[in-house]
Parts: sequence; C-alpha cells; structure tokens
Amino acid sequence: MTTALVTGGTSGIGAAFARALADRGHDLILVARDAERLTSCAAELSERYGVQVETLAADLAVRDDVLAVADRLSDAERPVEILVNNAGYGLHVKLLDDHLDAHTHAIDVMCVAVLILGGAAGRAMRARGHGTIINTASLAAYISQGAYSPIKAWVLAYSEGLANELHGSGVGVTAVNPGWVRTEFHERAGIRTSSIPDFIWVDSDRVAAEALVDADKKRVISVPTKRWKLQKLLARHAPRSGVRWASRILSRSRQ
Repeated sequence: MTTALVTGGTSGIGAAFARALADRGHDLILVARDAERLTSCAAELSERYGVQVETLAADLAVRDDVLAVADRLSDAERPVEILVNNAGYGLHVKLLDDHLDAHTHAIDVMCVAVLILGGAAGRAMRARGHGTIINTASLAAYISQGAYSPIKAWVLAYSEGLANELHGSGVGVTAVNPGWVRTEFHERAGIRTSSIPDFIWVDSDRVAAEALVDADKKRVISVPTKRWKLQKLLARHAPRSGVRWASRILSRSRQ
C-alpha cells in the first residue's frame, strides 16, 4: 500500500485530496499547524476508509518545520509515493500595502515551502523511478490581482519547471488551477463573495477528483470543469491589457 502526504490536509481542498486518496486506498500523512484538528481528521479518515494516517504538526512558515516534513519525504525506508503541496490561504492584501510580514509569510508558506518539499520529494521519487507531485496553484495565476496572483503564478511556473527536470524519470508533476471553490478559504481571507454567481462555484471534492485523474495521466496542468478550462484559455490567450482590465474590475467587485 502506497503513502500520500498532503499539506494543509485538514480543511478545504487539502481535506478533499485526503479523502480522495484514502478512498483509493493510500495511507496518508497529513501536515497542518493545528495538532488537535490533525488528530481528529486522522481518526475520521482511518475509521472511514480503513487506511493508516500519520500526522505531522508543522507551520510551513517556519523553516525547521518545513525541513522536518522534507526529511519525512526523503525517508527511503518509508517512501512517499504522492506529495500534494496544498497548504495555503487567501491573501487579501495589496502589493502597495506596507505589511511586509504578510507578504513574506505568504511567500514562505506558498512558495518557499513548495520549493523545499517539491525538491525533497522529487529527488526521492526520481531515485525510485516513480511518484507524483501535485501543487495547488490557482486560476489567479493567469490574471493580475493583488499579491495572490504573483504567488500562484510562481507555483504554476515552478511546477512546469519541475516537470521539465523530472521528464522521463517516471515522476509526474501536476499544477492544479481551481477557480472559485466552496471552502472556508474566502471567509478566512475576508474576501467578499456575494457578487459571485452560484454556477461559478466548484465543489472541493470535484477539484481533487479531477486533479488526481489528470495526475494519473501525467498532465502538467489541471483545471477542473469545462467552465474553468474556458476561463483559463481566455486569460492565457487574451491580450494582457485586457487581462489587466478584467483583473481591476474583479478586484473592485471584491472590495
């Protein structure tokens, strides 16, 4: 039985990945900050799916904690077959805001930790000749909105670069690019969602299910649902001036 490690695995898309992977029969390693919530989620998943669930309490903004998770990914005697780099949060801050800690914390969690953990997993998986790395990016990577878009654009570009380095090794890398997903993500970030129509939203379980199918096929880019695939095509191929204009409109609607 293989093992999958999911960061941010106790809520939102991360919890959906954990459920989907457990349903496939994978043992799990859940990584999150809240030790009590980790214990509760681990017990629930183990009882429901009959898999073993290990927990690692870690703050991915703290370098020593990240390195502890990287050590677990590097353990050749207890191999991790699938890494889901999912930990993250909504960043409702502008690039001009004088809140350096907010910016650096987000980069540490959603960029630096992804780099360290992806590297550790990639090296271990390449040595074995197989494995899967899934990084949660966002459709925000294709637009230009505040501080969140640049961070997720980095995750997307990093995933494509890592996929190139691992090409032919048997290790697949997939960047998941969801749009509006029904989780506590937006509420925690203080982002208004009342103007977003119901048909735009996607369920987190669907995001995880479609991402895993794409990862099975070693697709580097995964975008859930046809509606969001269309949005990605429009954002990627439209004139950048038009994308910037649409991003400004969207930003104003959420303030």
